[in-house]
Formats: sequence, C-alpha cells, structure tokens
Amino acid sequence: MTFLLRRLGGALVQLVAVSALAFALMELAPGDYLEDMRVNPQIPAATVARWRAEFGLDQPAIVRYGRWVRSVASGEFGVSMAYGIPVSELIAGRLGRTVALSLLALGLTWLLALPCGVWCAAYRGGWLDRLLGGGATVALALPELLVGLLVLQGALWAGWGPVSGRIGPAVAVLAAVSFPSVFRHTRSSVGQSLRLPFVDHLRAAGLSETRILFRHVLPASLNPLVSLLSLSLAGITSASLVVEVTLSWPGMGQLLLEAILARDVAVVLAAVMVAATLLQVANLIGDGLLYLADPRIRRRPA
Repeated sequence: MTFLLRRLGGALVQLVAVSALAFALMELAPGDYLEDMRVNPQIPAATVARWRAEFGLDQPAIVRYGRWVRSVASGEFGVSMAYGIPVSELIAGRLGRTVALSLLALGLTWLLALPCGVWCAAYRGGWLDRLLGGGATVALALPELLVGLLVLQGALWAGWGPVSGRIGPAVAVLAAVSFPSVFRHTRSSVGQSLRLPFVDHLRAAGLSETRILFRHVLPASLNPLVSLLSLSLAGITSASLVVEVTLSWPGMGQLLLEAILARDVAVVLAAVMVAATLLQVANLIGDGLLYLADPRIRRRPA
C-alpha cells in the first residue's frame, strides 16, 4: 500500500506543478481576452477597464492564480470569460465524450494488438509478422493529424458521407495510431517469454501451441504489458485532443482550441488540468494493476 500512496503523492505534486506552469505560460503569452476590444474604437476605454476589473485582469498574476486555485477547490475551475459561466459546467459534457472516445479506442487497440502480437511472436518471419511489422513501422511515423486527414479523404473517395462529429471514425483513428506501439511491445515481451525453459517442458507434455501461448506464455509476459496499458491509455488520451479537432468530435480538444484562440485563461487551465489528471489516473491504474500482478512489489520494503 505504501507503493500506491507514494505514487498518489507524486501524482498530486505533478498536478500542482502542471497548474503553475500552465498559468505561467498563459501569462507570458502576449495579450488577453480583452485585447481585441481594447483596440476597437467603438468600445469605450472605460468599458474595457470595467471588464478588466470584473474579470480580475487588473490584479497581479499571483493574486489571480490564488483566486483560480480557490475556485478549483470549490469545484468551479473559475469562470469562462467567453461564456460567462463556471468552467465546470462548460466541461462537464465534453469530458464525458473525451473519456468515452479514449476508452473505446483503448479497448479496440488491445483487442486487436494483443492477439496479433502474441501470434507474430510465436511465428516470427511469417507473412502476418512481416505484414503487421512493416505496417506498424510505417504507422509509427504518422502523426495523429495526418491519420485523421487520411480517414477524412478516404471517406470522401469511398462515398461514405461525412465522418466529422461521429465517434466511429475517431475511435478508428486513435486505434490505428496506438496499435503499432502495443503490437510491437507485445510481440517483444511474448518473444522473450517464449525463450524461457518452461515452454519446452509444456511442448514436451503435448500441450497445443495456442494453449501454451495464451494460457502460460502470455501471463508470464504480463508485467511489461500492464505498464504498457497505462502508457497506451495516457497516449490515447493525449492523441484524442488532436483527433477531436481534426474530426470535429465535440470533446475537450475542440474546447481547448477555442479557449486558446480566445485567450480564455480559466478554460485553458481547466482543460490542461483535466488532461493532466486523466494522464495521472491512467498511470495510477497501471501502477495498481502492476501492484496486484507482481508480488515482488508488494513485498518490497517501504
């Protein structure tokens, strides 16, 4: 349990550091939400000054950061200058869409990559191994934005109709982006386990190759794969922000982009903190699964 408590403490420290860094970067960026209004001759300077006071933009940065921290503690995450409502209300529905997209993509990725990686490790050099290995190498070099644009173009060529705003194409893009890494790590981990002496004993006992692979070799390869599970969830969550913008999925990605363009600081900070929290939750889930799967961690002295 000490192992998990240390991980939780480290995650909280990292979240505080991310919030401070994000706020500092927003402060260093030129301009603010009222910049366009300030140069608009049709808006009186007194009106702009009143709005600056209302939004707290006339106060020192440390004071505004403290106010934002207090609003986080109250569950509001500040007030959006663009929408005039608490940021928590603004992100409530979008967060659910991003989480659903990420979890569906994670499930599809592992459903495809795990058996393919195990099978290719057992039959190295076969046609499936060469096909998937070459495809994974190419796919690793493709950014999420390019894959999303290729899906859009492919849908137009195939006459499938619009794919923007639909969860299916977004899940497919995220799975395609994350498949190569999971496949390659699974293939490598299972390949190492196949060289262990117990595999020869199982084959000598007459067990089928499929049973050896999935009942004995795969469990022996779990430790690195459990760690990879949390990393892949974190990677999919990060990539989903780009894919959402590309395919017009109404999640956190679009909200973050709109807030950055509008210089809506409270929304930007909230979106960054939500993304960072999701990454930390993914890492904690991986640490918890590793704690359950590996008795050596449970026996390790504090």
